[in-house]
Amino acid sequence: MSDVRPGRLKVYLGAAPGVGKTYRMLDEGRRRAARGADVVIGFAECHGRPQTEAMLGGLEAVPRASCSYRGGQFEEMDLAAVLRRRPQVAIVDEIAHSNIPGAGRNPKRWQDIETLLDSGIDVITALNIQHLESLNDVVEKITGVPQHETVPDEVVRRAWQIELVDMPPEGLRRRMAHGNIYAPEKIDAALANYFRPGNLTALRQLALLWTADRVDEALQEYRTQHGIGRVWETRERVVVALTGGPEGDTLVRRAARIADRSAGGDLLAVHVARSDGLAAGGVSHASLARQRRLVEDLGGSYHSVVGDDVATALVEFARAENATQLVLGTSRRGRLARFLTGPGTGETVTELSGDIDVHRVTHERAGLGTLLPSRRRTLSTARLIAGPVTGLVLPVLITALLAQLRGTLNLTSEALLFLLAVVGVACIGGVASAVIASITASLLLNYWFIPPIGAFTLDDPNALVALTVFAVVAATVAAVVDRSLRLSRRSARATAEAETMSSLAGSIVRGEATIPALLERTRETFGMDSADLVDEPPDAAPGLTAVPAGPGAWLALHGRTLSSSERRVLAAFAAHVGSAVERARLAQAAAEVEPVKAADRLRTALLRAVGHDLRTPLAAGWAAVTSLRSRDVTFTAEDREELLSTADESMAKLNRLVENLLDLSRLEAGALTLNLRATSLEEVLPMALADVPDVEVADVEAIPAVLADPPLLERVIANLVGNAARHTPPGRKVLVTASALAGRVELRVVDRGPGLPADGRDRLFEPFQRLGDTDNTTGLGLGLALARGLTEAMNGTLSPEDTPGGGLTMVVSLPFAGLAVGGEPAQQSVGGTS
Repeated sequence: MSDVRPGRLKVYLGAAPGVGKTYRMLDEGRRRAARGADVVIGFAECHGRPQTEAMLGGLEAVPRASCSYRGGQFEEMDLAAVLRRRPQVAIVDEIAHSNIPGAGRNPKRWQDIETLLDSGIDVITALNIQHLESLNDVVEKITGVPQHETVPDEVVRRAWQIELVDMPPEGLRRRMAHGNIYAPEKIDAALANYFRPGNLTALRQLALLWTADRVDEALQEYRTQHGIGRVWETRERVVVALTGGPEGDTLVRRAARIADRSAGGDLLAVHVARSDGLAAGGVSHASLARQRRLVEDLGGSYHSVVGDDVATALVEFARAENATQLVLGTSRRGRLARFLTGPGTGETVTELSGDIDVHRVTHERAGLGTLLPSRRRTLSTARLIAGPVTGLVLPVLITALLAQLRGTLNLTSEALLFLLAVVGVACIGGVASAVIASITASLLLNYWFIPPIGAFTLDDPNALVALTVFAVVAATVAAVVDRSLRLSRRSARATAEAETMSSLAGSIVRGEATIPALLERTRETFGMDSADLVDEPPDAAPGLTAVPAGPGAWLALHGRTLSSSERRVLAAFAAHVGSAVERARLAQAAAEVEPVKAADRLRTALLRAVGHDLRTPLAAGWAAVTSLRSRDVTFTAEDREELLSTADESMAKLNRLVENLLDLSRLEAGALTLNLRATSLEEVLPMALADVPDVEVADVEAIPAVLADPPLLERVIANLVGNAARHTPPGRKVLVTASALAGRVELRVVDRGPGLPADGRDRLFEPFQRLGDTDNTTGLGLGLALARGLTEAMNGTLSPEDTPGGGLTMVVSLPFAGLAVGGEPAQQSVGGTS
């Protein structure tokens, strides 16, 4: 199979069920088949929609595989049959679906699709935005409906094409009202819950933004592959440069306003930590931390890069991010400083920016000088050239000047002026330039100013000593100045490294220390092409830098060659990456322990709740048997039959409770599995409500069967109804009603009691803690911890709601019997994808 071209994946992405993904998917299959392609349907779910079912005509369908699971019959895609058929194109619906356990080689349908792609078969599939792993929790917060079926984002991002099937919320609700999505009896519930206008608008925005990000990634990849460096203004991206000065807050807010002027504009803040220390002067770490929080609060992202030249680093970063605008503050240097030291970062960035718009923002520190000493402390290329030249030219100019003033100054003053010139040259070009200036100045001083003037007097001991002392003093002063500059550079370098590590530590404290985030941060900080985590040390290659990142882990960077000092900082980064790897391993180990902890919580809840419930049937049975054994009272046949019936019912209840305890012990030992099967509410409600009078049950005959364990569901309902009855005022009835929505049944137990206080919800599901000195009519409910534990064990949820008009409603949500474990359709069901 190594010579087989991998298949291509096309995904139709929608914001919600019913937008037309399956219809569009089948329509493309028909068009490809009409053009001569070999197209088959591996699995397509039409959900009883006539227009979608009509699109099946003319397309070959591979028969589905039938399988049994916990007493039910289900149909899944026959992966083996599709592979044997080997079409050019396979249509496989609902990529996030979970396969019935044991029905095939893979637990998830997206894994089946990857198998088809590896076999060289092109696949067309459909997906709702709520099933993307990265957006799963966001969608649950918006809709209140948990999505148990997800597909990793990376699987979808690798698709050859992603096509968004979009529909305005109003149009989708009209489709719903006309019966084009769900059956008529489901329409009202759907429109009032999941398909509310606000929900649909939010889901649509998520789908549009996710698709836009995918398009942006594809554009960046294309630009990289083709070496395109110029800016394509497809999307406003505003980069704001931060120095750590007090003007940063003003710059960030100004850049945010620029980004907000266009829909979808991005805000990126960048701070350049120069390896030579030029950016260290004036940096306030507290200001940078505050400005970083401000950027993130405004929806932007913060970046820190290392660069030897601030202007070049800023422009290169902006081009790498395809930025359209660059925001900088005006210089804090005064006019005299700008005149003496030349153009600053702002002027240089403007010259280098090309097609990137540069905004120079004024602020209150403009022209007032830097907060710390001058930033010009290192030897640039220009200074390395200017130093020797100045060492030759400056003494000549001083000689010409003093020749005009001959007789005005004595020899000592003239020598001091030459010495001052040598010190100045040392500040410009270092020791080498100072030595050149010292020799030149000594010779000129000897020839023009030491008698006899106009001749070299090197044979005079006094003149020779004077010149030697002058040269030594000049060289010593130059060496001291040069050492001071080198120490300053070293200190600045250490400051830059500390700044970079401080920024990294801050990101870890804020919870950004995931392995991909750290790798990207490392790549970005050192300006490399890529950063990877590998298991073994890579082979040596040009532009490759590898450092150990802990046991069995190496950090490999591709790009430029790093200096020794940069490697030292990189080692610290690698240590953080190694720590993140170790934390990931520990998290995986903790996740393996979580099921054991969940089982222990369920056991504890059951024991505490059942311990109370054991007393009631035991006391009733004991009283009945004691009465029958009494010789002081003569019972009639009816009385005896009633006492025997009471004892029998009590013993039956007691037996059920003991069986629950035994089941829990088996569950904890791994010897008991839940008997999940198709269960109708009519089957469990009579037994659950047998001991509670005054209960009103709404019509539940039309409610689909749920996937549940009947005895456990009966116990959940009995606990909830008993709790509601204790809080319902006399003369009012507990209401039990049910509805079906989006592939799940919601059973509601409604009471008209006082409801819950504002802080009561946090304690509602705490394990039962009533003691003998507590009145049985107080508290927040009996057995609710057990009810929630059992519900969640059946892949359901239990949540409280306020009853309109006062009271509390407990909502039990369970999947349809036609759903696989986890909540995704295994057969036709309400609320599937379109």
